[in-house]
Amino acid sequence: MPRKVLTAVSPDPRDDGAVKVDVMLPERRRRREYDARRRSGSTSNPPNRPRIPRITRLMALAIKFQEMVDRGEGRDYADLARLGFVTRARLTQIMNLLLLAPDIQGHLLSLPSGLHLRERHLRSIVRFVDWAEQRRQFEALKAGPGSDLPI
Repeated sequence: MPRKVLTAVSPDPRDDGAVKVDVMLPERRRRREYDARRRSGSTSNPPNRPRIPRITRLMALAIKFQEMVDRGEGRDYADLARLGFVTRARLTQIMNLLLLAPDIQGHLLSLPSGLHLRERHLRSIVRFVDWAEQRRQFEALKAGPGSDLPI
């Protein structure tokens, strides 16, 4: 959302030649107010609604961003980074999820809620170009100690 939105311009200049411009700024909640609202339980999501894992949301976001670039809605990743208010480095990290083998991507998109797979664990897997090696590394990650990923 842009920080400033031009809402109206008066068509008639004043006697001194000036034009009146009204600018409306979006209301932003302060973090303390947001945190207090979360603790009180008055969030927009009902408490019994399952939460989609963060890695699933990031994978879907990477696919969506790539589609936007393919359609020409954004010239490049730098445009998308500006649009999403993130750094180009962070956007590159997210977009690197597209370098994973397609079956790993599908697995990430279908994770059940409540699982804790971190994106940083997948960054080491993305470094491998060979999809077979990515699959071996992903299986090792799933079978690792303390892992709660379904096999």
